[in-house]
Amino acid sequence: MLFLSKEGHVDSERIVVRIFSGIERGPMQKVNGIVVHQTAAPTISSTFNSYQGKGAHGAHFLIDKDGTIYQTASVYKRTNHVGNIKSRCLETRKCSPADFKAAYPLKWRPTPLSRHEHKKPFPERYPGNTDSIGIELVGAYIEKTEVYETVTRAQNDAVRWLVAELSATMSVSMEEVYRHPQLSRKTESEASTAKW
Repeated sequence: MLFLSKEGHVDSERIVVRIFSGIERGPMQKVNGIVVHQTAAPTISSTFNSYQGKGAHGAHFLIDKDGTIYQTASVYKRTNHVGNIKSRCLETRKCSPADFKAAYPLKWRPTPLSRHEHKKPFPERYPGNTDSIGIELVGAYIEKTEVYETVTRAQNDAVRWLVAELSATMSVSMEEVYRHPQLSRKTESEASTAKW
């Protein structure tokens, strides 16, 4: 388990704390999930630069290609890393008749569907920005092939360790750890080679 300061910063030899307060959006009361992303940028410096812009989006942790783990936001703060969530009942094909009737017409309208889903308590919906920890893996998106670059072995070792530690520390079930495209409309290859 990880030791967390009262500010929500991790005290671990494996993690470099480099907080970007501009990506923090306010308190996060409960963590229900972990979402693994890829940056779409080829280097860690380009991601750090993007975290400094006004209204920047980012995740709580960032893993460089060499496996170095950076904490970039407090685990007690929300960050905008998920976006609109899909309907859990539609994706799992386990909707009640009433929920199917309400959700299905919104299936191709991401923002209204996400609003509909956020009215539900967890675990009836996927975790979103308000209740999940985000982990970014540095990795370019190759437009020519529309595929993200392969996650390195060092990144996979780091994400495996970090997911296990966060899961234990934050009491998050391993069944609630997702690749970004599983719960939001994203390119299917994002984090597809990540293993935890």
